[in-house]
Amino acid sequence: MSPNNRIASLLLAACLSTSALAASPPAPDSLAPLLQTISERLTIANQVALTKWDSGKPVEDSTREQQVIANAREQAQAYQLKPEEVGQFIAAQIEANKLVQYALLAKWRNAGKAPVIARPDLVTQIRPVMDQLQVKLLKQYAAFAPHRQDPQCPAWLSQARRDLASDNIHDLALVRAVGELCLHPQ
Repeated sequence: MSPNNRIASLLLAACLSTSALAASPPAPDSLAPLLQTISERLTIANQVALTKWDSGKPVEDSTREQQVIANAREQAQAYQLKPEEVGQFIAAQIEANKLVQYALLAKWRNAGKAPVIARPDLVTQIRPVMDQLQVKLLKQYAAFAPHRQDPQCPAWLSQARRDLASDNIHDLALVRAVGELCLHPQ
């Protein structure tokens, strides 16, 4: 193939891919706030990790996790959501939060110290914020739920995650938090 033909082929491919992208519908307005709240929850995991560092308590807190998931399942109908789906969604948020905690604790162990910053109390300061975020998450999840089976959902999610990119730890946790957000049509 001549250089001119190669260039023409590349330009044609670029035009076709650009027109395909332009034709795809934009993400629904409900996606960005949902991912922003998920990201905010993951940022709070830093504070939770600090409390675990200071107290020596394990990251895993099965009793608390089960309680949080059960509370969310009970609230599902208020948002016209299925309790099983809400339970899975909140469980994914918890797992993502724990990923951040484990990664930060390992990083601090390697450094021999944690950051010297204010430590809010887990029970009286952090958990109430997490509880408020859960209500916000359920409301936003309900707003996005009709779009979960849209064929464009994975592309929307991928782009929105890129827009929220911060650091490797939180990016990986965000991938975990939204891993089952899009459903594949059966």
